[in-house]
Amino acid sequence: MASQPGPLTRWPWQRLGNFKYVLLAPWVAHSMHKFMAVDSGEQRDMFNFLVFPTLLLRLLHSQLWITFSRFQTAKGKHRIVDKSLDFDQVDRERNWDDQIILTALFLYMVNMVVPGGSHLPWWETRGVVLIILLHMGPVEFIYYWLHRALHHHFLYLRYHSHHHASIVTEPITSVIHPFAEELSYFVLFAIPPMTGILTGTASIAAVVGYPMYVDFMNYMGHCNFELVPKWLFDVFPPLKYLMYTPSFHSLHHTQFRTNYSLFMPFYDYVYGTIDKSSDEQYERSRKGKEERPHVVHLTHLTNLQSIYHLRFGFSSLASKPYTPKYYMWIMWPLTLASMLLTWIYGTAFTAERNRFKKLIMETRVVPRYIFQYKSSSESDPINTLIEKAILQSEEEGAKVISLGLLNQGSALNGYGELYLKRNSLLKTKIVDGTSLAVAGVLNSVPKGTNSILLVGNLSKMAYFLSLTLCKRGVQVEMVQKDKYELLKLQLPPELHGHLVLSDSYASEVWLVGDGVTDQEQLRASKGIRFIPFTQFPPKLVRKDCIYHCTPAMVVPRTYENLHTCENWLPRRVMSAWRVAGIVHALEEWNGHECGDTVTGVEKAWHAALAHGFLPFEGCKLG
Repeated sequence: MASQPGPLTRWPWQRLGNFKYVLLAPWVAHSMHKFMAVDSGEQRDMFNFLVFPTLLLRLLHSQLWITFSRFQTAKGKHRIVDKSLDFDQVDRERNWDDQIILTALFLYMVNMVVPGGSHLPWWETRGVVLIILLHMGPVEFIYYWLHRALHHHFLYLRYHSHHHASIVTEPITSVIHPFAEELSYFVLFAIPPMTGILTGTASIAAVVGYPMYVDFMNYMGHCNFELVPKWLFDVFPPLKYLMYTPSFHSLHHTQFRTNYSLFMPFYDYVYGTIDKSSDEQYERSRKGKEERPHVVHLTHLTNLQSIYHLRFGFSSLASKPYTPKYYMWIMWPLTLASMLLTWIYGTAFTAERNRFKKLIMETRVVPRYIFQYKSSSESDPINTLIEKAILQSEEEGAKVISLGLLNQGSALNGYGELYLKRNSLLKTKIVDGTSLAVAGVLNSVPKGTNSILLVGNLSKMAYFLSLTLCKRGVQVEMVQKDKYELLKLQLPPELHGHLVLSDSYASEVWLVGDGVTDQEQLRASKGIRFIPFTQFPPKLVRKDCIYHCTPAMVVPRTYENLHTCENWLPRRVMSAWRVAGIVHALEEWNGHECGDTVTGVEKAWHAALAHGFLPFEGCKLG
């Protein structure tokens, strides 16, 4: 919201949420009926029929810009404003599609009530030229002075400050305005197409193409990375006054009182409001700044819909904990195409870049899904992808690479030890995060607990949890004899007395690993605590029991550019395995934590707390 919201700040359909699209239903139904039920000999009104497909095309255009921009700002060196983008901005900019809905409603109404607003031809050269001239003249001129007026403190506080709350812009920042302000822009941008309609020179290409052009230029100007090549201005120097660049407009969001123009800097030059550093900012942004990560966290895709949950996917989904959405089934052609694309993609890609203290962190995604990790035929290709990512990180100078989710599987690579055997001189430290993850699980155990039931498959986590609990005098119970015997052989003899083979599931606290069955959960008493020590949460079978979150920690407020959720975790909560890599780099520990090696449970826990990470004790009823 603006600093002091004025009249007509809220959009009329704001309370409807995503159901706002229902407003279009009667118009779309009428359009389709009108198109299909045309009388013989009567010409179909293509313009009326194309309003809804145009809306869909504009939505797709917007999403492509979001994806392209976020992908470039995560991995590219041409970022213009390198500051933090947070969840508040993501929430504030969720209604970017409101202006697209408004335009569609307007076109339907014009088609119905304005003479000449129906049965438009596909092309009319005079109309296209008219729109170009009207945009370069009245639209750009009026917008310049309207924009300057909106920076007067009275209007700025009530309206335009909402837009300028975003210092680090994204493409959709360009259309984030209070309703009254967006309405003024809407009336202004309606001048060219309405003039064409009223003069009989309008065409489908002009009326549909003009808002697409406005979208393109708006999104380009707010994308926060410089993509306009210098040779364009070298070939045609006057273009400098006719087309702005992302770096040009970025100065308006950082300096506020300069570079007011819409898309043509000409008026800023004429009226003396050009920022004197515009050319320097452009040159600096084009040259870019090479920044190499200190820490790389290596994760992977989970289910087929998880690609939409990445930072460059759907921002409204990525900013919330992952849950399957029923409406995503309509995206199955794109989902299938993305799966095939990731299958043939030969390298991990950067999804996110963050800063904390002196470190630059990157999250990179191995383009493989869970079902591929479970296939034995995919083991070698996946190991090749992970090893390639590790070697690339070392080449870039990364101090630490942490392995998340199934990238550290025992059967896949022996908790990362495989890569050390293949690359004995590896300088980048591989961290599987076991020590901190164990500490996170132990922190979730209620104080005063004397006995704990360990269920599920044995793993490195299971061993070090049992070892630490037994050293603390806590009784660890197991119900499966074969697993009990195997774990007993691994523990020091002096701790065997604390490992007990039980014939019941009566313990009030369960440590749950992979492979726990529904039948085992059903044998638990009411109110039992299930504390997972796995990368993935267990299936919620019991509604009368308490399920803790997978090992995780709350990140400090100074952790920058965190505006997506890590899988199912809440906002600003990070898996312990990922935090472990960051702490490893901050502490400058010189050893690896992979294979059978651990950093030390207490050592890792106290270091994480010292750097501002906090325990996360999220739990819920099944």
